[in-house]
Amino acid sequence: MSDVTAISVGGRYDVLVGSGILSRVTDLLADGVERVLVVHPPALAGLGARVARTLTDKGYAAELAEVPDAESAKTSSVAASLWSRLGDAGFTRSDAIVGVGGGTVTDLAGFVAATWLRGVQVVQVPTTVLGMVDAAVGGKTGINTPEGKNLVGAFHEPAGVLCDVDVLTTLPEADLAGGLAEVIKAGFIADPVILELVESDPLAARRYDNPRLRELLERSIQVKADVVAADLRESWLREILNYGHTFGHAIEQVEGYTWRHGEAVSVGMVYAAELARLSGHLSGPEGDELVARHRMVLESVGLPTTYRGDRWAALLPVMRRDKKSRGSTLRFVVLDGLARPGRLIGPSEEALREAYARVSTR
Repeated sequence: MSDVTAISVGGRYDVLVGSGILSRVTDLLADGVERVLVVHPPALAGLGARVARTLTDKGYAAELAEVPDAESAKTSSVAASLWSRLGDAGFTRSDAIVGVGGGTVTDLAGFVAATWLRGVQVVQVPTTVLGMVDAAVGGKTGINTPEGKNLVGAFHEPAGVLCDVDVLTTLPEADLAGGLAEVIKAGFIADPVILELVESDPLAARRYDNPRLRELLERSIQVKADVVAADLRESWLREILNYGHTFGHAIEQVEGYTWRHGEAVSVGMVYAAELARLSGHLSGPEGDELVARHRMVLESVGLPTTYRGDRWAALLPVMRRDKKSRGSTLRFVVLDGLARPGRLIGPSEEALREAYARVSTR
């Protein structure tokens, strides 16, 4: 077993990062827990069973609950099926849920935990880069509706998060690259060393067995931990974590969630950078260089930076339903400089369209 890094989220809970640490899931459960529901997707049935055996060996009554893959898991009907499982098994307020999977599973498990008996504890075991650096940390939970992504949810902090880097061994290369979008985002909004590490060796950043990836994970988790510790309920500071997400979420919905989240956010960050340049938040040669740097670093790890040019009429109404919008006013997280996130409120229709043109394929 490797050394373990414990990253505190405001002293309220820890994110454990290491290799071969799956058995430490029981360390994160509070005293008094008797029953644990382990939620997992079909592809991770074996890993879910390993977690359940670990719990059973430590005296817990563990049950497995399989949910659909990807965004199909984040629906009201799937959440309702888990509520029924909890009710049938007699789960009380002192029992717990463990989410084993990518960001969709941790979002779902957290939401079900937040709503069952008005809140039971949840431990997250993310199995993707995206889940480790973003979805599992911070207490944001949610499900989708036909009208948009994550429109129904609750803030519900986990009892702990366990990031076992060894589980990334089976992660498809495209999914690992997709998760790096959130890593790179952390570099642009808070920790430029992340960008330097990726730029110096993009191939190492994409290898689960390279120490470079673990350093990137830990730095990205630290960025998120610092932000959410200061602003749990997204009054303002936490909004910076949505850099690239307004346009990115719109792509996801318009494409019927056939795009990976990280791929959509990658294009969304370039869109936000172009919008910042057009609106004067970024200016001069330094502004041009920062916009260009978005494209270079994202493309270096195999992420897209353009999107089709015939979808504006579908994208705009989705962006208007973004959680950061207020009434009919669109709000974007933009950069005023490297690691200097700011807010753009009510950009002009002309700027919105021009930024779209600059990320569009012809």
